[in-house]
Amino acid sequence: MHDQRIEEYQKQYEHHHRLFQQAHLLHHRLGMARLAAMLVALALFYYAYNSQQTAAWVAGGVFVAAFIVLVKRQRRADAERRLQQELSRVNEEEAAYLRDGKLSCADGATYKEDTHAFSADLDLFGPRSLYQHINRTATGMGRDALAQSLTVLNGQGTIAARQAAVAELAGEAEQRHLFYAHARIVNDEMQDSARLLAWSAIEEQPLSPILRAISFVLPSLLGLFTLLYVLTGGEQWWSAMTYVVPLQLSVFLFSFKRIKKAIAGTEQVQKTLVAYARLLQLVEQRSFSAPHLQALQIRLKENGQASGQILQLAAIYASLENVQNPFAAMGMNGMYLHHIHALHRLVQWKSLYAKFIPVWLHAIGDIEALNSLANLKYNNPDFCFPVLNAQGHISFTSLGHPTIAAARRVCNDVTFEQHRFIILTGSNMSGKSTFLRTLGVNMVLCNAGSAVCAQEARIHPMPMYVSMRQSDSLADNESYFFAEVKRLQQIIGHLADGPAFVLLDEILRGTNSDDKRSGTIGVIEKIIRTRAIGAIATHDLEVCHTTDAYPTVLTNMCFEVETAGGELSFDYRLRPGVCQNKNATFIMKKMGIID
Repeated sequence: MHDQRIEEYQKQYEHHHRLFQQAHLLHHRLGMARLAAMLVALALFYYAYNSQQTAAWVAGGVFVAAFIVLVKRQRRADAERRLQQELSRVNEEEAAYLRDGKLSCADGATYKEDTHAFSADLDLFGPRSLYQHINRTATGMGRDALAQSLTVLNGQGTIAARQAAVAELAGEAEQRHLFYAHARIVNDEMQDSARLLAWSAIEEQPLSPILRAISFVLPSLLGLFTLLYVLTGGEQWWSAMTYVVPLQLSVFLFSFKRIKKAIAGTEQVQKTLVAYARLLQLVEQRSFSAPHLQALQIRLKENGQASGQILQLAAIYASLENVQNPFAAMGMNGMYLHHIHALHRLVQWKSLYAKFIPVWLHAIGDIEALNSLANLKYNNPDFCFPVLNAQGHISFTSLGHPTIAAARRVCNDVTFEQHRFIILTGSNMSGKSTFLRTLGVNMVLCNAGSAVCAQEARIHPMPMYVSMRQSDSLADNESYFFAEVKRLQQIIGHLADGPAFVLLDEILRGTNSDDKRSGTIGVIEKIIRTRAIGAIATHDLEVCHTTDAYPTVLTNMCFEVETAGGELSFDYRLRPGVCQNKNATFIMKKMGIID
């Protein structure tokens, strides 16, 4: 399947690269034509000035008009060139990921949280993490939405709705890549979205009626005096004009501080707004069948087209962006109080639509996160969507870890329906910890509404608590043992709230063997008195006898290791029963540590 996907990506890369080259050539040619048109216009105006021939003036005007048209066409060609370049890169990166495992997206390290119930233990964030394997987001909203989908518990209704959305988007690779390419063009590394959200939360007072009246009266008087001067040539009208212009500049300077405050922190956001509008257009113009996507689309349309309103805001910002240019500001405001009118439009827009900005930006992030999960399904068509239930049933057929390459991935069947808690044994490096993470990561994917790395899956979504990786805390003066005990205390405390999925890996490593054994057995007995489901890995085979006392709840499973020809052999296959083989002494002898 991966070979087929690689071939598809390679074809799409070649297609978009050709279009990029064509757009690049067109952009270059339009640039040359634009330069030629301007040079010809200047030559014609020079000739017209010296010869006083009307035809030369007209011809020069024609070439100026041609220059303006060429500028607009070149901008469109540049936009197409950038889009095709990003589309070719997206397909090139996907092919490289499937072929070589090359990761080119952000790893989400900023979302690491050591105190989270499971994210640090399951390596959800950081280099080569689950997040980095899945991530196909390009904006701050998308990165946040994807991280949240992997860490926040969803209800069954939400999960089912997201599953339908992911399934629909998975079948639309071209549309997903188009959205992703446009999102990459946004270049939201500067967190324009955060500044825009902060700006939208600040209430703006309307302009005073007096200032509004002045903004119309003074420009009207200037226009009237100018017309009368042109018609009559009377010096009194020129004198009147010289009074009005300074008055208008005084009004502008009086309002300058307010104008600056109104756009504080968002002065350079105009281009980003245009890019956001394009992303919203791509959502608004689609025809969706999944209810979650339809509801998202409705939210974008219920207060006027979100993209249209964002474009309107971008236009207002475009009219305000030269407020700090002293020559442009003095000229525009001396003539007609340009920035006062622009400020009024901004205040009006903000009063009507600012409250919807979080909704609109969240929609972009939501689509990016869903597209990322859809891309995972598209790249792995053999992954399945879990069948959800509310009866505590959890089972997997051919379960594997989604970040391990398919050629190396070993899959196992596992069920928690006959026994709801597994005591897992196995020698060092046999695969116990990887298996626990495999269980946890696939539960995370299910909760996000994603397909999971299995042929079949039945899952009751529930809170998950994991203890696999603790460390000493010098800052809090805590030992490894105390940090682990605190984590176990938190987990046990949460289990009183209802069903939960629990994964524990070799707990109580910071104490002696007898203490560790009795403590581990005590933790297991405490857990199974609740409605918890899950597994615990241990090296202590004595712990496995606990299943004798609780045969309907506990079961023993193991990973074995073989030694043949002086070498270790791991098959990473899950088996019923207790591990029989050990390898620590064998490895130490082989490495010459002991005799």
